[in-house]
Amino acid sequence: MGKRDRYLVGLDIGSTKTCALIAEQDEEQVRFLALGAAESKGLRKGIIVNLDATVSSIRRAVEEAEGVAGVPVESAVMGVAGGHVRGVNSRGGITLGNRPRDIEREDVRRAVDAARNITLPEDREVLHVLPHEFIVDAQDGIRDPLGMLGQRLEVNVHVVTASASATQNLVTAANRAGILISDTVLEPLASAESCLLQDERDLGCCLLDIGGGTTELIVYGGGVVRHTSAIGVGGDHFTNDLAVGLRTPIPEAERIKQHHCRAAPALLREDMAIEIASVGDRPRRTVFARMLSEIIEPRAQEFLALIHDDLQREGILSLIPAGLVFAGGGARLDGLAELAEQAFHLPVRIAEPRGLVDLPEAVALPDYATVAGLVLYGARARRSAQQRSGNLVAKLKAMFAGAS
Repeated sequence: MGKRDRYLVGLDIGSTKTCALIAEQDEEQVRFLALGAAESKGLRKGIIVNLDATVSSIRRAVEEAEGVAGVPVESAVMGVAGGHVRGVNSRGGITLGNRPRDIEREDVRRAVDAARNITLPEDREVLHVLPHEFIVDAQDGIRDPLGMLGQRLEVNVHVVTASASATQNLVTAANRAGILISDTVLEPLASAESCLLQDERDLGCCLLDIGGGTTELIVYGGGVVRHTSAIGVGGDHFTNDLAVGLRTPIPEAERIKQHHCRAAPALLREDMAIEIASVGDRPRRTVFARMLSEIIEPRAQEFLALIHDDLQREGILSLIPAGLVFAGGGARLDGLAELAEQAFHLPVRIAEPRGLVDLPEAVALPDYATVAGLVLYGARARRSAQQRSGNLVAKLKAMFAGAS
């Protein structure tokens, strides 16, 4: 592996903050080198509303990471999220011939292409095609059909689509900041890469990536992705409710949410007094913790109800016995996990990114689950590409050896 090829960069352009994480990959592991973060000002619910401000945020985050790692950033794996992301299950297949024969890699590719061939609105593009299972001559539940004998090959897949213009605008912003985008990845898929355990994927669980403007869901069952969607409530909605209810500036409301808020009055340990800033030149004043929780609770209940409705509508609420995993900055709202446990009667945990060697405690937080996962996703894709390349070289050598 060349020196330049050893480095991987994840770029998470969110509504609240933009993060760039630099890591180094060797044969066995991926090592954390640096994280840069900057406030985002040009995005709303995954859509760029100010291109120059977004470019500036990317530059600041990347320059901070470069300064710490001492490595120039040229390309990155970028996350895609927002209300424009949609997921749908599809099925397709191909006939292999009049008589059974061995299934080859090209056959698998053709079957997956047939399954992804769904009618899309003009401005939508396919972000991922994630196979559930393959079916060979009506025998289902097959994970890898390569080398099997059959006449017909079918596949069930989950197709993730996104707004082509929204995704392209993110790529354009990164390009203007001097970064080439090597791959685009659904953000909750990246978060799952860094946070979910294999037994959670196998048993069935739902990961919620709670961002500033939206929350993305991804549901696993039987080890594969079963459902993806987004709801239009994120951490900023809680902050705005506090700002309006307390008549305090947005930055002050965010500070109060992070340090003093509980998601419901019933979860309060004590009704302590909290001094807060007022709007304009008015003097600071004192409020009590119960008042904060009373402002927050209706939004928390709405948030959980939207998730419940989404899962119930898809018929998968009973298929996630491993429970819910909260990732993203919004996951750190105190008491939200306990409230979710009461609402769903399922285990709930806060995500901690893992899989990167030397990951500092300050980065092992739900806030950075996506950016850590983007690097791990990129590392896995790179290993797969190298493996395929190695297999091809081995086959060519064998062919030439046989010919001689």
